[in-house]
Amino acid sequence: MRAERQAVPTFLAGQVARELNFTEITSSLVVKSTTYSSSLVKLIIGAKPAPQVPQVKTVCVDEDAAGQRVDNFLMRHFKGVPKSHIYRMIRGGEVRVNKGRVSADTRLEAGDLVRLPPARISERVAEKEQAMANAALQCVPSRNFAVLLEDDSLMAIDKPAGVAVHGGSGVSFGVIEQLRMAQPNARFLELVHRLDRETSGILLVAKKRSALKNLQDQFRERQTGKTYLTMVRGQWPARLKVLDKPLHKYLLDGNDAQAGERRVRVVSRDDPSGMPSVTLVKVRACSSDYSLLEVTIKTGRTHQIRVHLASEGYPIVGDDKYGDFELNKSLARAQAIPGLKRMFLHAWRLQFSHPLTGARLELTAELPSELSLFSAAVLKQAIQTPNTTEP
Repeated sequence: MRAERQAVPTFLAGQVARELNFTEITSSLVVKSTTYSSSLVKLIIGAKPAPQVPQVKTVCVDEDAAGQRVDNFLMRHFKGVPKSHIYRMIRGGEVRVNKGRVSADTRLEAGDLVRLPPARISERVAEKEQAMANAALQCVPSRNFAVLLEDDSLMAIDKPAGVAVHGGSGVSFGVIEQLRMAQPNARFLELVHRLDRETSGILLVAKKRSALKNLQDQFRERQTGKTYLTMVRGQWPARLKVLDKPLHKYLLDGNDAQAGERRVRVVSRDDPSGMPSVTLVKVRACSSDYSLLEVTIKTGRTHQIRVHLASEGYPIVGDDKYGDFELNKSLARAQAIPGLKRMFLHAWRLQFSHPLTGARLELTAELPSELSLFSAAVLKQAIQTPNTTEP
């Protein structure tokens, strides 16, 4: 046996000593003359240690996750794991809530105990996911927006025009991504509703999942009050107070740059594709050429205000989809007086119930300077004084 064991060769001992920063090799580093231990070889060649085997975990659902679907909850915990694998784990009973089987659409409650089975992805996939996440973060500049109201449950900001609310097709990032970058310690930030990119004004962001669900329920059940300020060309007829033509979404055809873009049009009341839509209009002030309107929407259809007003022959000033394109072009010229380079649509007032206390709140966001200046210029000789008394 003694003949079969010998000290590590001198040249190898020196190399190991340098790698391990030892001053000498002790007699414990003794191996067979032709076979070295795997751990020693890994130390010598710098091999990576074997990855840890994922273990079963049990997670307690907190208030922020209450009301979330099981599949969405798992996707937050298993980042990089394919959705197909997540659904397979649910169907196979590997995911348990309070020790019972669940389906993908099961809603979680605060205090639920969720069993998370082991879920492993390949090292290559993990590295790719991390690289993509890092690249995305580098493209998103942090930004804070004017805050109208903030507490532990929600944040109301005054969104400027020209900024999308979130990233999507053709848009790398939006308000929500910039807020998350500006507040890296925030555990939860999600949009409650949306505004068009060129629309400015009040935008709600939930800071807790329970607040998100409560506020979105209010919007869905039409328990909120949403009023916009907008400018149209011409004198708005006083008789037109309720616009309720159904709306239908479609995609543009053709081969030009706008092909595939989403548009909306009014349809007849017996058209099965029409979505019920209600818009209330009140004249705030007008001159011989322009009318400043308070517009309250009872439904939240895509481009609802823009299409309803345009369908009556009074498109919004600056609207690049449904507007008077010649007027828009003339107002956008550098020498135009008055001039306007954006759509005159501003989410001015929002009424809702606080998701935690139930108190009724009313927020307002005054017109941004470019709209305020344009309004003052075109309504110098107003023939109707604004009625500032709110109903």
